[in-house]
Amino acid sequence: MKFILNIASPMRKLESYERFLFVGPHPDDIEIGAGSTAAKLVKLGKTVAFVVALDGRYGFENAPKGITPEALIEIRKKESLGSAAALGVEDVTFLGLSDGARYETKALHHALAKAIGDFGPDVVFAPDPSLISECHQDHLNVGEAVRQLAFFAPFADIMRQYEAKSAQVASIAYYYTAHPNTYVRTRGFIGVQLASIFDHHLSQFPKNSPAAQSLLRYLKLRSLFLGLRRGCLHAEGFRMLDRMRMHVVSEAGG
Repeated sequence: MKFILNIASPMRKLESYERFLFVGPHPDDIEIGAGSTAAKLVKLGKTVAFVVALDGRYGFENAPKGITPEALIEIRKKESLGSAAALGVEDVTFLGLSDGARYETKALHHALAKAIGDFGPDVVFAPDPSLISECHQDHLNVGEAVRQLAFFAPFADIMRQYEAKSAQVASIAYYYTAHPNTYVRTRGFIGVQLASIFDHHLSQFPKNSPAAQSLLRYLKLRSLFLGLRRGCLHAEGFRMLDRMRMHVVSEAGG
């Protein structure tokens, strides 16, 4: 039945929009989930900004031994800024909420609402909160908050309750999704994405570590596989919902 919806209301190409806000739960998620696309949009002359919701204080698995949460927060912030710059993004906002779901979801909603209202994006990127295999509560919370706020963003009276400005958000683009319906050709940008991760997020992916090697293989294979779906060499896939598809229309689900 989706073809009926696509005929009745074709969805705009993602790259046709002008302002893009990428929201990541942790300091490395945007780069892993959508780094090639972010780099391409910058190259196309679009306005791109990053919002990092949580401080990453519990990313200890591969971090230097004995490091304190406070020190790791500062390291990850510097890594995030360097990584964003490698993608061509200079506008990075840190909401500063604690990692590990140690925050009130109300505070998360308020902070994200303000970030969305201040930037005024056409498209907001976030993790897909409907991914049934996702076990990390931070990803689910951030994805769900963006889902609700992207829909409510144009309504000034509702956004005022979050002490935020309204914004004419036209679409959501979910990364980390099992059901992509939109593909961005990223040939020429996969290398930029990989460098943004493995040259900068060293507290999480030390050089030549098993974690780095596994993620590197995964990202290369994912890019090639999604490229095959799109009929090109490299691509990233997203589940995109425009305003027609955000509400009521069941054919947009799945």
